[in-house]
Order: sequence, then C-alpha cells, then structure tokens
Amino acid sequence: MSGIVAAYGPFDSAVGERMLQRLAHRGPDGSGTRQVGEAWLGSQHLAIVDLETGGQPVSGGAGDLWLVGDGEIYNHRRIRQELGADRFRTRSDMEAALHLFEDLGVSAFERLWGTFALVVAGADGRFAVARDVLGIVPLYWARRDGTVLFASELKAFDEDWRSAAEPFPPGHAWTPEDGLVAGPAAPGGAPVLLKSRAPHEEPPAWVFDALRETLVRAVQRHLDVDVPVGILLSGGVDSSIVTAVAARLAAEQGRPTLPTFAVGLEGSSDLAAARRVAEHVGTAHHELVYTAEDAIALVPQVIAELESFEPTLVHSAVPNYLVSRLAQEHVRVVLAGEGADELFAGYTHYGRHDTGEALHEDLVATIEGMHIGGLQRVDRVAAAHGLEPRLPFLDLDVVELALALPPAWKLTGPDRPAKWLLRRTFDGWVPDEVLWRPKEQFGQGTGMNEVLRAHFEAAVTEQELRQEAGRLDPPIPTREALAYFRMFTEALPGVDAQRTVGRWPEA
Repeated sequence: MSGIVAAYGPFDSAVGERMLQRLAHRGPDGSGTRQVGEAWLGSQHLAIVDLETGGQPVSGGAGDLWLVGDGEIYNHRRIRQELGADRFRTRSDMEAALHLFEDLGVSAFERLWGTFALVVAGADGRFAVARDVLGIVPLYWARRDGTVLFASELKAFDEDWRSAAEPFPPGHAWTPEDGLVAGPAAPGGAPVLLKSRAPHEEPPAWVFDALRETLVRAVQRHLDVDVPVGILLSGGVDSSIVTAVAARLAAEQGRPTLPTFAVGLEGSSDLAAARRVAEHVGTAHHELVYTAEDAIALVPQVIAELESFEPTLVHSAVPNYLVSRLAQEHVRVVLAGEGADELFAGYTHYGRHDTGEALHEDLVATIEGMHIGGLQRVDRVAAAHGLEPRLPFLDLDVVELALALPPAWKLTGPDRPAKWLLRRTFDGWVPDEVLWRPKEQFGQGTGMNEVLRAHFEAAVTEQELRQEAGRLDPPIPTREALAYFRMFTEALPGVDAQRTVGRWPEA
C-alpha cells in the first residue's frame, strides 16, 4: 500500500505536493515526485518488498520512463525471469511492471497478477494509468480544462477539484490517445464446473480439495513480504480460516509465530471466538477491549478516513479502525478475511434466493461493486495506520474457482447453512464452535451496530430526515445515515457523494 498522485496536462506542481501531503498516512517510508514531459508523478511509499531500493517513482534503466504505483504485483518474479534479470536495478515488484510496459505498452497491464493502481509516464509523451480488475487498490480521477488528475483517495484533491472526482473504473486502463481501455473481464461471468450435478447432490471430494489448495496457495503468496505480517482475527469464520492456514504455513516454513489482533466491547462474541481460534492454532494473540463511548467518539474521524457514510460500513469501520491501530504497533502487513461472504453467499440477504442462477447474478453484482463498498473500508482504515491489507479470498485464483462452482450449492437450507461449502472445506482446521458459528457482520459481533445506531439515531429528528433525505438519490433512508452524511460533508467539502459513495445495501 502506498499513496499516489499523478497529473497529465497543464499542472502546478505545488498542487501535486499538497495532494501528496494529504496522503502521507498511506506511505510512511518516503515521498518522491517527478516531472516527466507533460506528466507529474508523486508517491507516498510504504515499503513491503525491497526495503532498501524500492522507493518511488521507479525509473527504467535509461531514466526516460517512470512509474508510481500502489498495491502488489504477485507475479513479479516470473516477469523478471521472462525479461532477464540484467534489466533490473532493484527487487521492487513495481519495476517489473515498468519494464513490462516498456516492452508491451498498455497490453502489459493484462499480464500483471495482483492488486494495483499504476501510472506510467515517459519523456517521449507516453502516459498510461491502470487499475486491477476487482478494484482492490483504490484510485480516483478528475478531468477539467485539459488536465486529468489521479489520486488514491478523495481527500487528496483540492476542494475546487472534488466535485469532478469519481472512482477510476476497475479493470481498465487510460491513455490520452485512446481514453478508457477495457482490460480482461472480471471473473465469474458464468459457472462452468459440474453442470451435470443436481443442486442437492454432495460435491465430489476433489471440489473441497481444490478449494483448500487454492486458498492455501493464496495465503502463501500474501505472506511473501520483507516486513512483519499479522492477521486481523475477527472471530468470524472467514478470518479464522485465514488464520488457521497462515499459522500452519508459518509453522511448516519455520517462520516466527504469527500475531493475531482482535477488538470488541467487553463480553462481545467476536472477542471470545477470536481467543478460541488463536489458542487452537497457536498464534501470538493481542486484543483490545473498548467502550461504547470510545467508539462513538471515533465516528467523525472514521468517516473522514473512510470517505463514506453508509451505515453498515461505518459500523464495521469503527472496530476495524481500532484493530488496525492495535496491529500497527506490531506489523506492517495484515491479512484479512474480506471477500468470502461475497464468493460463498454468507450474508443474510442472499437467503432470499431460491435458484442458483438468481444467487449467482447477485454475487457477481456484489463483487463488481465491492470497490466502493467493503474494499473501500478495508483499504482506508488500514491506510490510516500505515498498514497494507492483504485479502487471500480475493486472489483471482480463488475468485475464479469459487464462481465457477454450481451456484445452487451456495443456497441455504435445513442442512446447509450459509457458506457450508467453505466451512466443510476447512473442517478440522478451526474449532467446530467457530467454524459453524452463525454469520455476524463485524459491527454486529463486536457490539457496534446497536451502540452506534442508538446514539446517532437520537442525534437527528424525523422532521430533519424528511427535509434532507432528498439530497441524494436514492434518498437517505434513516436518521442514523443522515447523521453520518452530515459528518461526511463536513470532513470532505466539495465531494459529490452521488458520484463517489456506494448505494445503500439491501437488508
């Protein structure tokens, strides 16, 4: 994780320096800028791979092509082997992306495996921007008067630019010559495996083996860093599985005991479950107990960092902020369980579907919208504490396999609770009382939902909601949401919430 700013066209570098300073939290390991022809590049760098020479902007060998980027390129070693190690001056994964672009142009971005937002500029006028297909790494852009600006967060833009800012579309590239260029389609267009199986049939054993092996390989990739790494252990099924896999890999590889981090109100179910998992798999567990007053006082700051006011995101962002603050004292990278609910139908509202086809359409739509939903929460809250979040469930191998399976297997029933496929896959890895624990959203399990809803509903009257609900379409639905919207507009004046904030999720 880093913070990037870039401009193409007429641009005052002083504006870029201001924008970069607002992203200082994303990159505590250094700041760098470069004017390259008509382009300006800036980076606040968080060092995860190649701590000594991996700073940004990254230059090609001749010094005429430069790159700033956020995220990680997981196949950078393979790219190095293909291109020849003699071309490289550093071990940085971003240098691999730069040299590949040097050879292939925009089509190079389709060869990258990872999570990324990249900007490349050349002295010969070349300029290109790209974002990963799921939008795991954030990127916004704004266009005005012949200039195009890019930044990792909305707050980076000067106030007079904010009304033009909007999310850069995931899975796309942009060049001045060709405009937006669509890359590979997001995975999951249609299930392709085991179509001859009836929905009620038991999956063959190899399905569970394939799911297990694919997730284990993803966790192994995400552990490949040069800095201390830990796990955000909420006590839910997903983070518990990630913890169990990572702890087993660490033991097999002779790595130090991994730390885990959990937070909650006194007596919360998440804290108890996290303790049980940590004891079972043998991690160095850290926890924080906070009060309702602590959580309420944090909400304005969390909304400013989150760059959203959607209540379910706020509910989960507050404990996420606290657990990230706890983790920051010990590690630089954290693994999290985000994405499993969207792949295996873990949320309650998926239970309304009675056909696999309808469920699959809903899952794919949710995954396509995660970049302005759950992924935004994960990124912003970690970034506020100089952490890089890594999400094994959203590794493209895992996503493609999960969405290729018969979606009817993800429907709930009397003997098939939500995410039963995933739970069965890791039977024995996690204590049964946690593995088969009913789904609770992070804010619910930590006790946040009720605390925040009651307090902020009381801060707004029904008359105020009727008067102000129409400021957005669809209308602001609750008094609590209006309270958060007011904090959002105060923290980020000028931002067009209609263009930048995800829609209200279904209950």
